[in-house]
Amino acid sequence: MAVTPQTGVLCSHCGEDLGLPQSSLAHLAAGEPRLCDACQERPEAFSQAVAYGRYENELRGLIHLLKYGGMKPIANRLGQRLASAVAGLPIDPGTEVLVVPVPLYRAKRRQRGFNHAERIASALVRELQCTDKAHRWTMARGGLQRQRATDSQSRLSPQGRRRNLRGAFAVRDAARVRDREVLLVDDIYTTGATAAACSRVLLRAGAKAVWVATVARTQREGVALWDAGALTSAGERVGFERAGL
Repeated sequence: MAVTPQTGVLCSHCGEDLGLPQSSLAHLAAGEPRLCDACQERPEAFSQAVAYGRYENELRGLIHLLKYGGMKPIANRLGQRLASAVAGLPIDPGTEVLVVPVPLYRAKRRQRGFNHAERIASALVRELQCTDKAHRWTMARGGLQRQRATDSQSRLSPQGRRRNLRGAFAVRDAARVRDREVLLVDDIYTTGATAAACSRVLLRAGAKAVWVATVARTQREGVALWDAGALTSAGERVGFERAGL
């Protein structure tokens, strides 16, 4: 399967597609923040979230094969792809970054046999240690723990997702994250509820900053249709169904 990185004009904080044509990038000032409505109103506590690709087509299929098909070697390929997105984060050179995967609750981990986010994070660290000599990347298995079982996020509203995760995560060893730059790793960024919940507990434990990296991101609308000329009139709108995960 061929997987490709996402393109377009994305929110510089959470990575939401702003729905602008790719050509508009030429008219934006370099380094100027480009924020979606939600981040303008109330940005999440993490410093920035990046993703390799859109949660669709081949990439969606690979994630499903890893999570539900138990095809663990796929995590290596996903982690390698994610490294290219992480390399673009504005983390100061020379920084040691603690890489923390989003945890599964112990019953879910026993059922699945592994934590897919941890597998992706491990592959990501191996790739970055070889390709990015400007930073030091350290894997932190068990940096976070999931304290209780939660309902499936797939059938919940954005508000329901946040309520569902309230109090679900905790830092196992605060001394390990105190004054450290942390990279939180997961497979998919949907509404940002998981990233927000994990970031809050890491920052409360004393982390200097939390960055978020996911293999895929769901998007409401895609700029690819603009660039392909699929929108035939200025008033035409094309909707995309958000993924349910």
